[in-house]
This record gives sequence, structure tokens and C-alpha cells, in this order.
Amino acid sequence: MTKTPSYLNPDLPVATRVADLVSRMTLDEKVSQMLHEAPAIARLGVPAYNWWNECLHGVGRAGQATVFPQAIGLAASFDPDLMLRVADAISDEARAKHHAAARLGKAGAQYFGLTYWTPNINIFRDPRWGRGQETYGEDPYLTARMGVAFVKGLQGNDKKYLKLVATPKHYAVHSGPEPERHTFDAVVSGRDLRETYLPAFQACVTEGKAMSVMGAYNRTNGEVCCGSRTLLADILRGEWGFDGYVVSDCGAVGDFHLHHKVTANAAESAALAVRNGCELNCGDTFPALVQAVREGLITEAEIDTAVSRLFTVRFKLGMFDPGERVPYAAIPPSVVRCKRHVWLAREMARESIVLLKNAGNLLPLRKDLKAVAVIGPNAYAPRPLHGNYHGYSPQMVTPFEGIVGAVSAGTDVTYDEGCPLAADRPVNEGRLAWMVNHVDVIIAVLGLAPALEGEEGDTDDPAAAAGGGDRLHINLPGRQEELLRKLHATGKPVVLVLTGGSPIAIPWAKENIPAILMTWYGGEQAGAALADVLFGDYNPAGRLPVTFPRSLDQLPPFRDYAMQNRTYRFLNEEPLFRFGFGLSYTTFAYSNLRLSKATIGGKESVRVTCEVTNAGERAGDEVAQLYVSDLAASVPVPLRHLEGMRRIHLKPRQTKRLRFTLRAAQLAAYSEEGRPFVEPGEFRIAVGGGQPEDPASGAQSAVLTVVER
Repeated sequence: MTKTPSYLNPDLPVATRVADLVSRMTLDEKVSQMLHEAPAIARLGVPAYNWWNECLHGVGRAGQATVFPQAIGLAASFDPDLMLRVADAISDEARAKHHAAARLGKAGAQYFGLTYWTPNINIFRDPRWGRGQETYGEDPYLTARMGVAFVKGLQGNDKKYLKLVATPKHYAVHSGPEPERHTFDAVVSGRDLRETYLPAFQACVTEGKAMSVMGAYNRTNGEVCCGSRTLLADILRGEWGFDGYVVSDCGAVGDFHLHHKVTANAAESAALAVRNGCELNCGDTFPALVQAVREGLITEAEIDTAVSRLFTVRFKLGMFDPGERVPYAAIPPSVVRCKRHVWLAREMARESIVLLKNAGNLLPLRKDLKAVAVIGPNAYAPRPLHGNYHGYSPQMVTPFEGIVGAVSAGTDVTYDEGCPLAADRPVNEGRLAWMVNHVDVIIAVLGLAPALEGEEGDTDDPAAAAGGGDRLHINLPGRQEELLRKLHATGKPVVLVLTGGSPIAIPWAKENIPAILMTWYGGEQAGAALADVLFGDYNPAGRLPVTFPRSLDQLPPFRDYAMQNRTYRFLNEEPLFRFGFGLSYTTFAYSNLRLSKATIGGKESVRVTCEVTNAGERAGDEVAQLYVSDLAASVPVPLRHLEGMRRIHLKPRQTKRLRFTLRAAQLAAYSEEGRPFVEPGEFRIAVGGGQPEDPASGAQSAVLTVVER
């Protein structure tokens, strides 16, 4: 009778099973498992597995899936609770698709696995970066809260098994320029590194318990990120106690010798990466590890450690256990785009919409208007619904379709492209005049599309090709502003609906167009959600997760990674629209702000309470935001920084009392080397519907004193 190998015994501890399996492998077999496209080891019963899978805002590139709003839109909800529900729905669909693929003999197929390379928690420090749409915006606190919720929703809460593996990326200090990412060295001070670029990664690892992290292409302060002793060994594992695995971005290890020129060949590059803590290679460089062992560049024991980390995760995903033992294996295929998930996509799309202007209460519109003109290159186009790294839905609802579906049966709704997305083609003024002659209102759907911003090489519009994925300017592209001006000149009321994944400079529109909405890349239910807001079925409450500058003149050079004059935390000038800004169809009043203590020591906490009242006649959500300002710091600090948020629903005249706990660590300043410290002094604590400097926020504030004890 043949004894069952220990690694196939689901009753044994994972560490015991992993050690047994790795001990049975040859060096060549071990190295083969460190590639993202890991082959089967037939003699050991190890199946082939492709580690590369995407679910940035829904399961991506794997056929049918619910398409949620792009990540920047998810962040605009300022709602970690809803984010957790979205991530849980995504992981349900991912599990169901994985097991359905396995039943078709595709268990190792790319994009149908259980290890997902998301979320992107890089700080969106500059609106030119094409991949900013993948992030949760410019603020470390907001990014951390949304990132932790997403990681937890993906990985599940079973005590034994992981639902999926989440992979926060790109670690670290990575946000363009896209065309230079394979050679670029992001030079950053210790203060900016610890105060801005690392907090969200730390939160996702220590709070979210992310089991994987993806390294960045670039160097940071001279070290290649996917082979950085500072980032991977000292900080990630040494300081934060990370016990998962690190995967390189695709081709990043090859960049060590091909482009960064920090090593001489593939063997040196592979050894550098693994020795410092990168276990999985998306690419084709790690096969050189066999040669590296022979040359003494790395030991087989170090290979064993790396392979053990990879198989620990595969065992925790239940890949070597009977399906009846793994609770997530029972999730049925019927969850994919089920009614609950489609409604959740609509709910999140509604929460993400930001009302930027509503002069004269033009919005909401009546559904029984006689005639409506829907005009613009993004009005009836599916691509602006997707964003990048997207899945596929057979029911993508465009703005035009959403509007048509919402108005009365007797309302005439007409559509025209108006002008191309970005091409320099004159606006047909005569046709527009004829179209809008009899309408009650014009809804102009303008802005960006993934053809104009994205990852290196992804943009396909000739107007965007020169940026290599990044934007060279932040205005409305092509002839769109000309179109908007001509629509305004007709004398008809105009509602401007913007799509996009990044800030758009629209100073003329802000001054002249009565109603403006930012809808991002809203996912499959974007058009339905927009109609809900336009016609009053939903009261908007989204907030900007990024600052909208007036122009590029307000920004430092793109390649400068210093935070001075970047984002709301360090920008001294008044922007076009502030981070955290967003209007509603009702008004909210803040009162009775209280601190549980007026004075605390440098290791204590304080409870902050206040009341929020819906002072209007319409029910709606409010996003309360808590900001901290150090009033007399001895070192450079942010002007203000978000340290708390609550999205709440209030009926007309209803009041709710909010409670925040503010830890002393949230008051920390940072030395030039990046050491955090809480110094005695006074701190302004403000709570309102936006930044305290914005009169529309209704913010109240109090002064907290920190003393030595």
C-alpha cells in the first residue's frame, strides 16, 4: 500500500505540506514554479498554473463579468463599506469563473486563476499620468482605506482558505512618465517616501493582510524596485512583517540588465531579485536562476524559501485539496452578472458621480420634458464606460441609452456626436443649430476615453500617441471645448457630463455652463446611474479623489517626485476644483464639534464627535471628512491631510451624530530621513463636507493641543 505524500494530506499544517512538496523537487522544477506561467510537474501531481489575473474593477479579460466603475470612480464614492461589497462580488465571480474553467479543462488558463494583480494603490500625484485612472486618487489616507477594503473583499474571511489573492501594486514610488518606466529613477526624500508613497502599501499589508505585492518597473533612489533591499527586505518584510510573496511587473527583472544597467546579465538580475525578496517573475528571466546557483550568485536554500512562499499561497487557496473542503469552490457560475451584482454596479456608479456645479438648481431635470438633445463623442460610445483592465458585459448602458430609458414616453430624445473625441475636425454648427432648436435642455457628454490615457502603449488615438499613455495636456481634447461653446451660444440650458479617469481643466465651462457632472469611466451601468442623477432618482454625493488644477502651470515638472506643490496636501494655489469636493441636491449643516480631550500626550488618542443635519427637503448622502493641520510644525508638513471620513444617508431634517477616533500617530510629522514623530504643539481638527478652506464644506474646527507626558 502506497503512503499518501504529506503534501496531499489536507489535515496537515500548510507549512508541513509545503516543506514536503518542495523537498521532492529538483532545482529545475523549483525554478520553473517561479515563473508566472508555471508548468505542471506531472510526477508530483502539481498542475500547471498561470499566476497572471486581473480584476481592477471587475474580473478582467476573461469573458463575461460584471463591469464596475473604474478604480478612480470607486474612490470617488468615499465609501469603503460599499467598496468591500464590490470586491466581495468580484471575488465571487472570480471563484465561479475559475471553477467553471477547470470543469472545461482550463484550470491553468490565464485570467481564470485565483491570484489577482490588483489593487493599484500608487499615489496619483500628477494628472498627466495615464494610469492614474487605475488608482484611488492622490491622498494616502483615502487610498489606504479603499485599498484595505478591496484587499479584504478579494481575499475573504475564512479561517483556513483564501478566497483569492490580492496584489497591491506597484511597489513603490511609481506614477510615470509611462514611456520612461523601464529606465526611470524616482528620486524621493525619506519624508515624502514615508509620508506619501508608502502608507497605503503598509495598510494593505498590515491591516488588509495582502498575500502578494507587485514591484514597480522603475528604480527608487537608485535601487530597482523589484530587487530593492530597502523596499523588499528592510521595509516590506522587516518592518511590516509581510509573509506573502512578491511578483515582478512584467519584464521588470529583465529591465535590470537591459535598461537600468544595474546588472550585467539575466543570471545576475534574477539572483538580485530573489535574494532581496522577489519570488515570482512575470517574464522570462528567472530560468537563469539555475545558472545563478551554479555560479554561486544565489543558493538553492534561497530558492527553496522563495518557492515555499509561492506554494504556501497555492495551498491556502485550496488548489491541492478536495473541492468539498474549500467553501469558495461551491460558488456557482450563476453569480456572474447576477441581478444583485448588476444592481451593485449601478449603485457604485451612482455613488461615484460628482456634482461639480448646479447653478440655479438646473438639476435634477423633469422626466416629462418635451425634447432633449444628447450631444458629444462620449454620449453613445461604450469605450468610455470601460476604463482599462476591464471585463466584458453584454449590457453596457451608455449615457444616451440611460437617458432614453429614463424620460417619459412622450419625450423626444435626439443624439449627435457633435465632434470627434480628439481629432481636429470642425464642428458642424448648422446641424447643431437645427438639432437643438426645439429642445428644452442639451446634455453634452464630453471628456476623455481610454484611447487618450492609459498604460504605456495602450493609447491608440493619434492625438495621444506622443504621450506614450500619459497626457501632454489636461484640457478637453480636440474640438470639444469649441463644441461646448457653440452649444452654450444657442441659449439653451446645457448640462455638461464629463467622462474620464483623471482631472480635466475646464475653467471656461466652470464659469459659463450651469450644471457639470464628473462620471469617470462608470462601468456597465454608467448610463443608468447618470440618468438616475440627472432626473432626480438619486441625489449625488460623490467627491473628487484628485485635485482638478486650473492648468498645467500649477504643477511642477512631471518627472519631479517631490511632493512640494503637488496634490491638495501641498498645493498653495487655489485649484479649479478641490480634492474632496462634491455638491448635492440638498444642503447639510455641521454643528457641535467636540473633542473628548483638549490636550493629549504624544501616544494617546482623542475622540472627535459632531452632528450633521440634512437642512434641505430632499434625502441624500453626505460625505463627512476629517482633516488635520499642524499649526506650528518644526519640519515641513502637509497644509492639511485627510484622517477620517464617513458616508451617511440622511432624510430631510434628519440629524446624525458622527464619531471619529484620531490616533496620535495620525498627527505625526516626518524628519527628512522619514522618521515619524509627534511633537508638542497645536493641531486644527476640522470636520465638514469637504476641505475646511472651502466655504461650501460647512466645516467646523477645534484646536487640539499635544504635550509631552
